[in-house]
Amino acid sequence: MRSRVWGGTAAVVLGGLLAVGCGGGDRGRTDTADDGGGKAGNPVSGDHPVTVTDCAGARTTFSAAPEKIVTSNAAGLELLLRLGAGDKVIGTGFPPGKGTLPGALGTEAQQVTVLSRTVIPKEKLLGSGADLYIDTFAAMGGMGGGGMGDAPTEEEFTAAGIKHIYLKSTACAATAKKPVTDLSAVEADITTLGAVTGTSAKAKRLVAGMEAKVDAVRKAVGGTAPSERPTYFFFDYDAGTKQPTVVCNRQVAHAVITLAGARNVFADCDGDYRQVGWEDVIARNPDWIQLGVRDRGSEAANDKAFDEAERWLKSNAATKGLKAVRDDHFVRVGSERTTIAGVGNADTVQQIARTLYPGKVG
Repeated sequence: MRSRVWGGTAAVVLGGLLAVGCGGGDRGRTDTADDGGGKAGNPVSGDHPVTVTDCAGARTTFSAAPEKIVTSNAAGLELLLRLGAGDKVIGTGFPPGKGTLPGALGTEAQQVTVLSRTVIPKEKLLGSGADLYIDTFAAMGGMGGGGMGDAPTEEEFTAAGIKHIYLKSTACAATAKKPVTDLSAVEADITTLGAVTGTSAKAKRLVAGMEAKVDAVRKAVGGTAPSERPTYFFFDYDAGTKQPTVVCNRQVAHAVITLAGARNVFADCDGDYRQVGWEDVIARNPDWIQLGVRDRGSEAANDKAFDEAERWLKSNAATKGLKAVRDDHFVRVGSERTTIAGVGNADTVQQIARTLYPGKVG
């Protein structure tokens, strides 16, 4: 049984960058709105001033909605587009590939100025004229290194007149104290960005839509005992086949898999991503394998990539004997909307559940 879903949020290289960029460090910060009494919580309105508090305790106050926003990558960009604040975005790094975002969202995304195909260089970011930078990378050190220069300091952001906030669902994922098993962090990002940009009504609708889809799946498969739920392996084909990169229990994909009624075979791995050996995958012998390929820009190209990933598993001596491979239990769902935090995570929960529990999920 196969399922095909696209509409992810990132360019091809984004997943790998997040795997590196979300790990530890004292700059790993996340933003939630302050309730006005000094206690961090979810904002309930878009009225200004709005104060957001990161996970290091630092507070950033917005006296008015920002007018010129730069996003570090396609995850933040997509959220702003869905909130109706796309006209405020003056630039982005890691732009979404053509066809990655659906319909009008994709068209609008293609009109955003690309400041860098990868990490935005420090000088370009500070000289962008932005009044807000939405950062997904957290403690990324040199913001990806590779000659891109050091990340701006908070003092440099302030001197340039740029407020600097982070996405909770990715920036602090690797250093979370417990596994992520729901989409509350993603929903908090949407709610916070809605408050900051004055689009709280839209944010509320987006969150409600996500919750409705996840709740429907929960009701449909909730009666299945944990021990009876199928085991599941996210095969990140584009990360390389020599040594598999797996999603661990701090990555949003773990929440997606769990909410869909499956058991991530690497749920005991603390962190967001980890490289393992194929012998580790064989030892866990999953019931289902998701063919995690990234959007190629067209349905035909995507189908070809799925076919390539499946063919590799069936022809490789180390994997052709896996239960999922023998049973032809492959889930064809684009990797971006599984591993990159966003509204589409709820759709992926629904699609995976429909495949694993045919006839139970509407």
